[in-house]
Amino acid sequence: MGFRDRGIEIKTPEQIDLMRVAGRLVGETLELLRAAVRPGVTTLELDTLAETNIRDHGGIPSFKGYSHPPFPATICASVNHEVVHGIPGGRVLADGDVISIDCGAIVEGWHGDAAITVPVGEIADDVRELLRVTEESLWRGMAAARLGGRVCDISHAIESHVRSEGRYGILEDYTGHGIGTEMHMAPNVPNVGRRGRGPSIVEGLALAVEPMVTLGSKHTDLLEDEWTVATVDGSYAAHFEHTFTVTPVGTWVLTAVDGGEQRLAALGVPFGGR
Repeated sequence: MGFRDRGIEIKTPEQIDLMRVAGRLVGETLELLRAAVRPGVTTLELDTLAETNIRDHGGIPSFKGYSHPPFPATICASVNHEVVHGIPGGRVLADGDVISIDCGAIVEGWHGDAAITVPVGEIADDVRELLRVTEESLWRGMAAARLGGRVCDISHAIESHVRSEGRYGILEDYTGHGIGTEMHMAPNVPNVGRRGRGPSIVEGLALAVEPMVTLGSKHTDLLEDEWTVATVDGSYAAHFEHTFTVTPVGTWVLTAVDGGEQRLAALGVPFGGR
């Protein structure tokens, strides 16, 4: 492992393999939570399910106790107009809601970080389209990454896809990030940007890419709990995230259960997993 470009952590292939263990645990936990989302379930019940699964498989929740004030839970559970960092509690999910679930785990000192937005029962057509556009922009962003390219190639691909699909708000104050021995590391990965800018994409760089998109304004407020970020105009939001790397063979999505092979193939991107 080495450091370059203002503290960017570069991992060995063996260390990337360890990150895959943490990433797969995150991916499997999110799939467990996706299946558990339904009208009548509370966000705290989802949090308990996530913590149990992570610990039962040898992991440590990344988020619990993180930063100041210390985050009190294993997952971020953000409902409807809450974009990110919602705190799980007694809120009961209802038909027509959407919930963004962000999850992180540490295994043997290495982090994985990913997020999904899940419909609760039947949701409005424009909200369902928001989820589709946001998730697709994540995959388009990762698909744009190449060894020798630049981090903002990812940003440009995310922004271009979202803009091409309609009038959506793209959060600019919150970004993706480097990841490895810490959850949040250099470099930042913006969700808007111009191609050819930012640090170089090199073998051993791991990034968490996370577009956050709204049905209305890009502007947000931080709520009184000092964690939850919500849209100013009350519009619904979606958040999708994966941790990935680029190997000499291709792209490897460390937090996707299948490594991202199926979605990458659909975009014509070589699979770089082992």
